[in-house]
Amino acid sequence: MTDQTPPATTDVLSAPTAGRVSEEAVWEVLRGVIDPELGSDIVELGMAKGVRIEPDGTVHVTIALTTSGCPLRAEIQRNVRTRVGALAGVTHVKLDWTELDQAGKAAAMERARRNIAERAEQTAVPSSTKVVMVASGKGGVGKSSVTVNLGAALADMGFTVGIMDADIWGYSVPRMVGLDGRMHAEEQPPEPDGAAAGDKRARIIPNEIPVGDGRLKVVSMGFLVEDEGSALMWRGLVLNRAVQHFLEDVDWEGVDYLLIDMPPGTGDVQMGLAKLLPRAEMLIVTTPSLTAQKVAIRVVDMGRKNFLHIAGVVENMSAYVDDTGREHRLFGTGGGDRLAEDAGVPLLARIPIEAAVADGGDHGRPVALAAGPAADAFRALARRIVEDVIQPTDMSGCSSRMLDAVQAALDDADSGPLATSAPS
Repeated sequence: MTDQTPPATTDVLSAPTAGRVSEEAVWEVLRGVIDPELGSDIVELGMAKGVRIEPDGTVHVTIALTTSGCPLRAEIQRNVRTRVGALAGVTHVKLDWTELDQAGKAAAMERARRNIAERAEQTAVPSSTKVVMVASGKGGVGKSSVTVNLGAALADMGFTVGIMDADIWGYSVPRMVGLDGRMHAEEQPPEPDGAAAGDKRARIIPNEIPVGDGRLKVVSMGFLVEDEGSALMWRGLVLNRAVQHFLEDVDWEGVDYLLIDMPPGTGDVQMGLAKLLPRAEMLIVTTPSLTAQKVAIRVVDMGRKNFLHIAGVVENMSAYVDDTGREHRLFGTGGGDRLAEDAGVPLLARIPIEAAVADGGDHGRPVALAAGPAADAFRALARRIVEDVIQPTDMSGCSSRMLDAVQAALDDADSGPLATSAPS
């Protein structure tokens, strides 16, 4: 297939004719497929080579890899399929694979070099970190509880997990993980190009605790106020700036998974985070009730309008399990199933109502680290995330070698039109 030139990025997608998806719409969602090691999208890197749409809605996408044995092929395949497949009018997604020729590899390296040297780093989140936004349509569905317990279960499996409490007004994560005390900042080592001491940048160090074989690193406004009873009466722009600081100025180096406890709804903070973290995945938390499900679908819509991948649905407070093991569905049934069906994504877990969940949250002991039905459900959710839905990045091959070459080229360059800077 002859390489196609993708259309220029636009804020408004061209409407497909006669119910068909447009090529412009497909190219636009492909810009949301990020090479997890180079940190740029596959369109910019020249890896997306062509799009062809058949009359029956089948979309063919041609992808060129840096090497045919690239271990990230499965991840790129999943992201392309889910993003393109979510477009209205698409019936099937078929991928054709090829390998970049020497000129293509050189061009991709030049793009990566230019990005590293010229583009101001938007966040301090490493490109290898899997970012998961835990979102809900309304408050009171247990979104923070799901975030904390999923984080604890992942850390117990040996991962380093960051939790960013982006619910600035309703911060609750510090109490739920049993952490207090102010965060502090540390100056980063001098840049290798000999930058002056005054140019060194300080990073905020998250508060952290060991969990099982891993660690939890937590950032929250609760670590910055005088006490947890202090009210924050901030407007949207100030809230956005606070969240931006958490992403730009916090040392997230070495974090495998970054879970973001989102504020409920679809406001300024959510839209700002979507723009700052285009490669993030979203987990949607709902309860079994029809009302919660109908509100939660709006979050799905917001995520897709920002080209975020919806990884799945978690139904919280699905049923109360009494001492005999009998289930009592206090909040109705079917909300998680209906939301997953409407969104076209899997229902990943049903978390039962259990007194230990609330007690653990009140006393800083996540129930995922204990025993019982809720603990089992959270651990099963974590395993499914790692093994199937949002697998950790394998940094052992393909683009990582190119990134090393890019950095070596930058380190060797004593002069030139591009100013050098170190990648995250």
